[in-house]
Amino acid sequence: MKTLSLLFLFLISATCKETKTVYVCNSEGAKKYHYKSSCRGLSNCQYKILETTLDKAKKDGKTLCGWEK
Repeated sequence: MKTLSLLFLFLISATCKETKTVYVCNSEGAKKYHYKSSCRGLSNCQYKILETTLDKAKKDGKTLCGWEK
């Protein structure tokens, strides 16, 4: 029973992707993602601040904001 439980947990963790929420400025020139919507790096955003996943932000070519490193 213990082995079956461990196998089940392993399979669940292997199939789940990380869905960490990050924030991006919705402008064409935006190149960074932010862990907090109140990040100092988002203060100049003239457009809407969008909530997205870390995976999607990285796929879109965005990198972590320098204020959050």
